[in-house]
Amino acid sequence: MICPFCNANDDKVIDSRPTEGGAVIRRRRVCLKCDRRFSTYERVEQASRLMVVKKDGSRVPFNTENIIRGVSNACGKRPIAEDIKRNLAEQVEEELHSEFEREVPSATIGERVMAKLRHVDKIAYIRFATEHLQLSTLEEIQRELDDLSQRPTEGPDQTSLFDPKSSPH
Repeated sequence: MICPFCNANDDKVIDSRPTEGGAVIRRRRVCLKCDRRFSTYERVEQASRLMVVKKDGSRVPFNTENIIRGVSNACGKRPIAEDIKRNLAEQVEEELHSEFEREVPSATIGERVMAKLRHVDKIAYIRFATEHLQLSTLEEIQRELDDLSQRPTEGPDQTSLFDPKSSPH
């Protein structure tokens, strides 16, 4: 960094700490030429904004808070810690940003959330799936319950045997 006092480009970081909930890193620096101290702030630059393509074709900016709200509604009064819900939403966001450049269908987001909720809490999963899949009859809900109970639950770090991306070859 260029020193704001003497314009030298020779400094040393003497302290780093997260601020704004970890979204920003504050660094204390000392100029090795004039020995004065200054602070810099480092944050992630949102170069391209991910847009969500809704079912009706409209587009809205991606917002992690919408995922957290949906997961919280599905969890209701279930004993699920807030940090687990937030972590789930952040994992989905990370996956989407790494896989999609500009646009992502809302259905894809819902399916990612469902897959993760399935490992967190089966009741929350069914609540979310009922809304996301628009299950409107008892028979449809029963089919989803049957599928949930018959399909083995994979661990969150377990790779699928049939997923070509997880193949070691």
